[in-house]
Amino acid sequence: MTNAADASRLVEVPVILASQSPRRRELLALVGIRHEVRPADIDESLFPDESPRAYVERLARQKVEAIAAPHAVTIGSDTTVVIDGSVLAKPADEDDAFDMLRRLSGRSHTVMTAVAARWRGNIASDVEEVEVEFRPLSDEEIRAYVATREPMDKAGAYGIQGYGATIVERVDGDYFAVMGLPLNRLTRLLESLGLVYAFGPLRARQRDVTA
Repeated sequence: MTNAADASRLVEVPVILASQSPRRRELLALVGIRHEVRPADIDESLFPDESPRAYVERLARQKVEAIAAPHAVTIGSDTTVVIDGSVLAKPADEDDAFDMLRRLSGRSHTVMTAVAARWRGNIASDVEEVEVEFRPLSDEEIRAYVATREPMDKAGAYGIQGYGATIVERVDGDYFAVMGLPLNRLTRLLESLGLVYAFGPLRARQRDVTA
C-alpha cells in the first residue's frame, strides 16, 4: 500500500526526444536531462495561408503526438527562419542554400523555434522568436560556406553553432533557440505540466508516475 509520503516522492521519469537533431540532443544533455531519441515521422509541409509562428508550433505539437509513449515525457521542437514574411526551411539543394544565404546577407531575420512537451496526455507548447543579423557576404564566401555542407540540413541554410557563427553579427534573444531548442522556455513548459526540473534529470511525483 502506498502512503502519502511515497505518493509525493519525486522520481525520475523517462524522456523521449522526438527529433534526430544532434543539436537538440546536445542541448538536453547540456542541462542534464537524460533522454531517448525517437524521431517523429510527420509531413512538414506548410499549409496555405499558415503563419510562420502557427506552422512551427503545429509541427512541434505533431511531433510529440506522433510518439506513443504514455509513461514518458515527449519533447518536440521545430525551427524555421523568416524574412520578408517568407519561411526559409531546409534547402532543397546547394543552389537553394546559396539563394537563401544571399537573401539573408547583410540583413536581419527572425528565427522561430517552437517547443512542445507531452505528459500523461496533456501538451504544452510555445514559440521563441529571436532576431538575428548577418554581416554582408560575398558570393565567394557563400559558395565556400555551402561547400562545407553545414547549411544543407538546417532551416535558413546556416547553423549558428558551427561555421555559421562567423557570419552572424548580432543575436537579439535566446541563443539556444537559434540552435534549435529554447531551454528556458522548455523547462517552464515542463513545470506547467507538473514536472520538476531541478538542474538535472526530469522528475515527477510518484503518484503521477504510477497512476
